[in-house]
Amino acid sequence: MAAIVITDASPLIALARVNGLGWLQQLFTEVVVTDVVLSEVLTGHYPDTEAPIQQALAAGWLQAAAIETSEPALPDLDEGEAASIRLALSSSEPVLLLIDERAGRAVAQELGLSVAGTAAVIGLARQRGLIASARDVFAALHASDFRIAPAVIQAVLDRCGD
Repeated sequence: MAAIVITDASPLIALARVNGLGWLQQLFTEVVVTDVVLSEVLTGHYPDTEAPIQQALAAGWLQAAAIETSEPALPDLDEGEAASIRLALSSSEPVLLLIDERAGRAVAQELGLSVAGTAAVIGLARQRGLIASARDVFAALHASDFRIAPAVIQAVLDRCGD
């Protein structure tokens, strides 16, 4: 298992929308987020998702980290994704990067990083008994306009027996 879990913006936002940020703490104990990603998710415009993120930071299990390098150059990614990948690459410990965007996942995997997304977190939460139904969580995400590919959802539901 990864010693360090780093998350990009999308999993934080998605899990906050379904009251699932606490699953990250229960699954991974500590999660790191870059200062760049925090500036993306804490804009002051979305209090329903920002409040639980701020609470996780205050509780200390979600930890902010500054990223000091702009290497490697990752011109095809947004700054949050790039910062998350750079932080993961700078670690001497095994890292799990939580990232949803297809391009970011592909780049991270090409660079040798282990990746998972929101769907995998939901599946793991179901397998560990933290939620009664992954299907219900996916339905709630869909209702909030957060999209995960149907094939990905079905694969997770099959894997967790939901």
